[in-house]
Amino acid sequence: MADDDWTPSKSAMIGGAGVNNAGEPPFEIRGFSLGNLVIGLGILITIASFGEYLGSSSGSDSLNVSGLGFVYGIPIFLAGAALKYAEIPPVPIFFQSPVAESLFDDKATEIISKIRQDVTRHRYGDEAHLDTTVKKLGLVVPGKAYPQLQELRVTKEENGELGFMMVWQSLETPYKMWADGRRLKKYETFFGPNVNADVVKVDAEQRLVGIKLTTGPKPVVVAETPAEATA
Repeated sequence: MADDDWTPSKSAMIGGAGVNNAGEPPFEIRGFSLGNLVIGLGILITIASFGEYLGSSSGSDSLNVSGLGFVYGIPIFLAGAALKYAEIPPVPIFFQSPVAESLFDDKATEIISKIRQDVTRHRYGDEAHLDTTVKKLGLVVPGKAYPQLQELRVTKEENGELGFMMVWQSLETPYKMWADGRRLKKYETFFGPNVNADVVKVDAEQRLVGIKLTTGPKPVVVAETPAEATA
């Protein structure tokens, strides 16, 4: 891997969390589908215009109004359909317990919080949630489909730290690419600071793989003494 020592800037890491690298979006839409809203608006305008046309007398001003409704209603509907086609729905987030949910508020890093914020809303025009992330990490096989983020899992670890796992369905990228030792170090740099990274084979049959980030300092590995090694 030629760029093992690459260290992303803060803006690159936030961009890697799914936000365009040009900067933060001017606004966010949460809780509903923009595509559905625009489709509904187009249908409403078209139906209202059609009803006005049927109820109007020939040559009246209302005919002009209904004509304008047809002119705008159908393009609005088509624009909504295009948005719906390009829409990526939000991913679910699962907390191990209420304690884990409270721990997220206390211990989540800026990048972890940004990821949660970004992927739990509708996205438009991207290949997948966190598409820039998996591409920068070298997890997209050229000419193949992007791994698709399926869910987030939040846990309280035995040492009291926060566990945050992003679970992808990786139909084209083999597990060995995710679990490569050099790439593991890259995860910690990319999603850091103050996190440790592991790769988890969640479900081999469904090709689900997770990158698990655990907050806190890196565990200290105590080397065996010669006496312990020969005991």
